[in-house]
Amino acid sequence: MDAFFASVEQRDEPSYKGKPLVVGGSPESRGVVAAASYEARQYGIHSAMPSRTALQRCPHLIFLRPRFEVYKAVSQQIREIFFQYTDLVEPLSLDEAYLDVSTNKKGESSATLIAREIKVRIFEETDLTASAGVSINKFLAKTASGLKKPNGLCLIRPEKAESFVETLEIEQFYGIGKVTAEKMRALGIFNGKDLKSWSEAALVEKFGKMGRFYYQIARAQDDRMVEPNRISKSVGAEESFAVDLSERRDMLGALAEIATTVERRLGDGKNGGRTVTLKVKYADYKQVTRSRTLAESVSSAESMLDIAIELLDDTEAEKKRVRLLGISVSNLDSERESNEFQQLSIDLH
Repeated sequence: MDAFFASVEQRDEPSYKGKPLVVGGSPESRGVVAAASYEARQYGIHSAMPSRTALQRCPHLIFLRPRFEVYKAVSQQIREIFFQYTDLVEPLSLDEAYLDVSTNKKGESSATLIAREIKVRIFEETDLTASAGVSINKFLAKTASGLKKPNGLCLIRPEKAESFVETLEIEQFYGIGKVTAEKMRALGIFNGKDLKSWSEAALVEKFGKMGRFYYQIARAQDDRMVEPNRISKSVGAEESFAVDLSERRDMLGALAEIATTVERRLGDGKNGGRTVTLKVKYADYKQVTRSRTLAESVSSAESMLDIAIELLDDTEAEKKRVRLLGISVSNLDSERESNEFQQLSIDLH
């Protein structure tokens, strides 16, 4: 979807159309931008930017609080359209998904025609635009989806895949973030052709296990399947504070509320996990995490809070002011049960 949260707001309030708008926290609450309209992006405003910085770049910027229930409802509308074409739908977020249409419910042999039809259907039913990327694997389709935004459709044909990747600037590679791109540029890797000239061993040496992935995508290879039943790897919650916390009692109170939210998201004790992670962001924006893996699963807010407090003691939280705290639970029961089930099915065959 194109600037999804912001576009929903402009759709629902006509006076916002054509104006620079962001969804996220206000400058007064020291929030961040969650989504920016295309009008706002012309000022260099983007997601994850501090709201104060966004306001400095555009003094007449409109700030709106997120309406996640509305976004979820629209996302479900769009997903229902997808399922009319294929059951192989892998959501990545509320506004993005992979579809495998190799075999589809319409019996259509052209993935491009399906993508075009889906775009039309989305606009007719939601009054919102979407961009689509069509190609032979996830990496290429994802990359293509961002090349002609907004309201774009980009096809990368099989015979053009490798030559296409060679021309990509390294920042355009999905899976290569800003920090990695800077490291690659320092090594003389500026585009796909440069990346392709490196051996797999050399990339692994420089980038660890991700080096194998970089080696493959430089050759337009990506064997990942579309997974329609992806299981959450973690469940968590976090809170950013309008005023930095400096007192331990305030931090513990905040952690108690966060732990209660995580318990609710886990399903009020119906699910749990063995790894608890604490996230702390200091006033200077430095961020640290601390984790502990247990022999038994935890699911209650009390248990999570006890562990989070112990982890907090292993940070500089009482020496430095804190602007954000978060708790997440991973190594989930549901994930392990799924893995056990899949292994069992293999053994039976």
